[in-house]
Amino acid sequence: MCDPVSATLAVVGVASSMSQYAGQRKQAQQQQRYQSQAAGAERQRFIQEQSALRMRQAQEQEAMNAELGDIALKSREAISRYGVSAGEAGVSGASVAMGGEDLTREWLNYSTRITRQQELQNINAGLALTDAGYRTQMNQIGINKPIDRPSFLTGVLGATQAGVSGYATGMQIKKS
Repeated sequence: MCDPVSATLAVVGVASSMSQYAGQRKQAQQQQRYQSQAAGAERQRFIQEQSALRMRQAQEQEAMNAELGDIALKSREAISRYGVSAGEAGVSGASVAMGGEDLTREWLNYSTRITRQQELQNINAGLALTDAGYRTQMNQIGINKPIDRPSFLTGVLGATQAGVSGYATGMQIKKS
């Protein structure tokens, strides 16, 4: 028959191992919930960042289009005023045409610079979106680290070992 000290030590060892297993399991479940919430928050942050970048790009595009429209209107008005002024001054022919061409060339040069600036801003927006994608990918990797999940088999073996160890200790105490 088993003496009470050995049995008690064996039961305490088993209970301790099973309690440890349950605690590890609960901790793994909590970690899983945390990672799921953090991953969702990161996805939402990325969507908002993308939206902000695209909104800024659209606003810049709209501003440049408005500026090009204003410049085109002012250029047409300037060419018209130049033609009227030249006519009133009695100037005609090739010199009037050259003056109009100079104004047109000036407008084209300016609109080309604005268009190029627009292209560069679009490239910059594309790079910013790509960078945001890489950043969120790295954040997701950091969030979703592997979770140590306790093994039921390891828990049973630990409980068995603790029970045997407790029983052995009880037997040694009894012999002393």
